[in-house]
Amino acid sequence: MTSVSIIVPVYNTEKYLRKCLDSLVNQTLYNIEILVVNDGSTDNSQSIIDEYKAKYPIIKALKKENGGLSDARNYAFSHVKGEYIGFVDSDDYVENNMFEKMYNVAKQNNLDIVECNFTWEYPKKSKVDYGQKYINYDEFYLFGRVMACNKIFRTSAIKENKITFPVGLRYEDIEFFYKLTPYVTNTTLVEDSLYHYVQRNNSIINNQNAKTEDIFVILDDLVSFYKEKNIYQKYIYNLEYLYIRFLMGSSFLRMVKIKDRKTRKKLLEKSFNELNEKYPNWKENKLLEIKSKKNFYYKTINKFTFKIYSFIFRFI
Repeated sequence: MTSVSIIVPVYNTEKYLRKCLDSLVNQTLYNIEILVVNDGSTDNSQSIIDEYKAKYPIIKALKKENGGLSDARNYAFSHVKGEYIGFVDSDDYVENNMFEKMYNVAKQNNLDIVECNFTWEYPKKSKVDYGQKYINYDEFYLFGRVMACNKIFRTSAIKENKITFPVGLRYEDIEFFYKLTPYVTNTTLVEDSLYHYVQRNNSIINNQNAKTEDIFVILDDLVSFYKEKNIYQKYIYNLEYLYIRFLMGSSFLRMVKIKDRKTRKKLLEKSFNELNEKYPNWKENKLLEIKSKKNFYYKTINKFTFKIYSFIFRFI
């Protein structure tokens, strides 16, 4: 059986694609397959894919009309043969021993998810992003890094529960990660930085606009999913905490960076109102009792301080 299936969506990344594929075809874990999905590229990406496919049998070249990152990942699921699935974006690259290290840890400990640290690669500097090992489910929701590309996932957990990425939305990793979370029982962190997350000026993460509003759809999708699976009551505090974490935390920090004043004001007001209308007693959430700097910050938020933070964080 194939150990790891690595899914690589490609859309107009000819400038970065060779470096990405070189890091994958030279993996020290030999029993892998690399599913390269051309998502309707209009540049020279397909020629590069064909070149590597001819040279390396472990590459499976797939081609489809443009549908976005999530659609390309979902498209590859039906072609997966690996025991575990990994994701690599085509403008990023990985250490040559990434999948061997993570797969060996997964097999030795019978794990559903193995995560590694990763490096933010900026044009003139780099910075390692350090995570932590989760002791329990609460810590998944409190500290979990939702990024898909620094992990391998047990394939059966994804397929048996029909977990997919939301198409046409930003923050697809958030929805994927938290739809999967109830169906995994164990995970760990490989402390090495094995994934290189390349930051481009036109990357989504560096361009905040009205699409930031997608976070509301993502959170509502999660609530609907948990209700459909009849697990909403079991995870109600966790879901409430996700609203706190994103609407008052990471998504809030993106919204304050939106240049258009009208859009920025609209989404910030919506964030505050959405949380307080759906979860009026959110400050009583038991996960807020866990000591952390973020929780301390969340507890200070009210209508007045929210406006102050909305102004201050624009300049940080």
